[in-house]
Amino acid sequence: MSPFHRRFCGGSLLSAVAALPLTTSGPVRAQALLTQLDEIAVQGSAGIGLPANAPADAIGADAAAALRTPSLTQSSPVGLNLRTPSRGASRLGLTPLETPASLDIISGETIRLRGQSSVLEAVSQNGTGITAFGSPGFGLGAFTSRGFAGQNSIQTLFDGTRLYVGANTLTFPFDTWNVERIEVLRGPASVLYGEGAIGGIVNVVSKKPLFTPLNVARVGLGSDGLARAAIDSTGPIGESLAYRLNVSGNRADGWIAPNGEFRNLAVSGALTLQATPDLAFTLSHDLGYQEPVRYWGTPLVNGRVLDAVRFNNYNVRDAKITWADNWTQLRTEWTPSADVTVRNTAYRLRSRRHWLDVEQYAYNPSTGLVDRSDYLDITHSQEQIGNRFDATFRGSLFGLPNQFTAGFDVNHISFRHANNFSGTFNEPPSNEPPQSVPLIGYDPGFFPVNGRAVPAYATTTNQASVFAENRLELTDRLSVLAGVRFDAPHLYRENLLSGSSFERSYRALGYRFGLVYEVLPETTLYAQYATATDPVNSLISLSQSLAGFQLSTGDQVEVGVKGLAFGGAVEWTLAGYSIVKDNLLSQVPDGDRTIMIQVGRQSSLGVEAAVSWLPAPGWRIDANLALLHAQYDDFQQSVSGKPVFYDGKTPINVPEQVANLWVNWAFAHDWEARVGVQYVGAVFGDFANTISRPDYALVTLGLDHQVTPASRLSFRVFNLLDTVYAIDGSVATGGMTRGTSTSWYLGRPRSFEVAYTVAW
Repeated sequence: MSPFHRRFCGGSLLSAVAALPLTTSGPVRAQALLTQLDEIAVQGSAGIGLPANAPADAIGADAAAALRTPSLTQSSPVGLNLRTPSRGASRLGLTPLETPASLDIISGETIRLRGQSSVLEAVSQNGTGITAFGSPGFGLGAFTSRGFAGQNSIQTLFDGTRLYVGANTLTFPFDTWNVERIEVLRGPASVLYGEGAIGGIVNVVSKKPLFTPLNVARVGLGSDGLARAAIDSTGPIGESLAYRLNVSGNRADGWIAPNGEFRNLAVSGALTLQATPDLAFTLSHDLGYQEPVRYWGTPLVNGRVLDAVRFNNYNVRDAKITWADNWTQLRTEWTPSADVTVRNTAYRLRSRRHWLDVEQYAYNPSTGLVDRSDYLDITHSQEQIGNRFDATFRGSLFGLPNQFTAGFDVNHISFRHANNFSGTFNEPPSNEPPQSVPLIGYDPGFFPVNGRAVPAYATTTNQASVFAENRLELTDRLSVLAGVRFDAPHLYRENLLSGSSFERSYRALGYRFGLVYEVLPETTLYAQYATATDPVNSLISLSQSLAGFQLSTGDQVEVGVKGLAFGGAVEWTLAGYSIVKDNLLSQVPDGDRTIMIQVGRQSSLGVEAAVSWLPAPGWRIDANLALLHAQYDDFQQSVSGKPVFYDGKTPINVPEQVANLWVNWAFAHDWEARVGVQYVGAVFGDFANTISRPDYALVTLGLDHQVTPASRLSFRVFNLLDTVYAIDGSVATGGMTRGTSTSWYLGRPRSFEVAYTVAW
């Protein structure tokens, strides 16, 4: 390794890891490593002319091949991966061609080549019909799919294990360096993962230890003080033991000020013991630490973002956001025969989160000031311990080829919430800095010293479920897939201020039936019926006012066709679906008060298409398109004591047109260029559809040069046209601005990154 590689790719970051004692706590170790990354950024900007994100390793051992192959397009695992076995849409390990559902398999190599450093970017810029929205209050990780929005309706999983959402917030996983692939199943998934997921799931699959030695390192710099450093190392330790270590750190000064800087660190370590040829154990630990941008939106002036305030942040000077997640897993796989596979995953997840912010901003035209509200101090302490077991059997049923899997899933979740609004404090007292600040030339001020969080409530959730799935091949060309799952969660919640408590048990049954018919070799036609259940809010933090309601229910009918043509040069999918969700909560007037009843209905009808095409040597085109019509069929809210009906209105935060296009061109030996376009349709921010956020299109450019057979130089430009776009927004609920959009949470402006990646 050259001195440059040793200094920036291996030495600094690895020595930082090695120098910290193993007994050091996770957040402390994270802070120390991020400090080291800051030093790397300073050294890098002085020593080289490079900026930013180097996406360039691949799935498993393919990483070395991708970096050592002169032509990047020859070995990069891209496309729709229709022949790739997956457990995201079925526990039987079927390929998308064999599955009666819509499934995207996005390889980690594709993600890194396109410069997507976060799971949010990777899913929304590659997946079909799925978009991202949400501010730091959601953990920067909320999705929309098939007319439904939020983390309760589109679940996130890590290595096939569901992560329970506390107070509508999820903060892990977030980094893509350790991603082997991301599986996106669109449509109801309750039969696989329990209540929720009526819009789909996002399953992030991590890299695993290999017995083939491989080392990959990346260093990059970019605009706004961006610095990235990462290393991936795997190989054998003796004949039966293999390891994997991934470390990725990112930091930047940010595009908005003040409080625009961010830092994060992701560390993943795993050991695989091949105890016998048919028995393997994998112990892994993943740490994620984030200090995201302390930004909650830009106030609108006369309904638009002024150029003069686009880069202003109106949060207080001492704002704070920190998220720390630790995930430990022990996976066991036993294959006593070619027809039997037994898997077990035991795990423990701990999350610690803290917010100290002013989160709402509204321009007041009568004063010319920005009125600030929601001075919030919130902390989460969450622990999830569980075990998932399943066994798969391959044989025959009634003389026909058959696959069957069955298992159980149990977990225990403890969640503790502290805030400063459950008591008497809500807004800063009069002797603190003013709530309103000038639009330009303002002093952000500080958070009120007497407005800090106190323990508010604690919950304990115990969940047990059983599931089964079967695939029967009726003929050589026709198969039927059926699945069922029963969940029984129990919630206990205690109010830590009043001492009151309540508990509630739920029952949820999900099932699906599907047919797959091979109309031509490598072309299948399918039909599916699936059911789902959704909690009325985040299950583990459900309030007493919502505890008396049943789980919302839904079902979907989907038909589609997918296949390969011209020897695999073309992969394509086409699907149409209809989803109906019942038992939505509606507000209705009841005398001089408002009550909640569970009578609402929401539906969506749509079509989705995707294609991956190699039109000529050196060219690749990947594109997808989703069109849908989503609406509230039966929904009302109480406004000023009177019922207001929203039947026929589009659900909040749901775009009805979504498209992605990527074009790659290997225009010369060792050179490849790419352009990406992401289009997201307009969305509404209120039930009445009077407040909207406009549609937008983002253009990404990329250029890769294979410097040596084992190294790559990458250049990326994001948001090439410097489009001003909003990925979330705030709506005023009181005062003179009631029913108006007060601020937009803006996406990043035009930026660039340059990165260098090397494998050995």
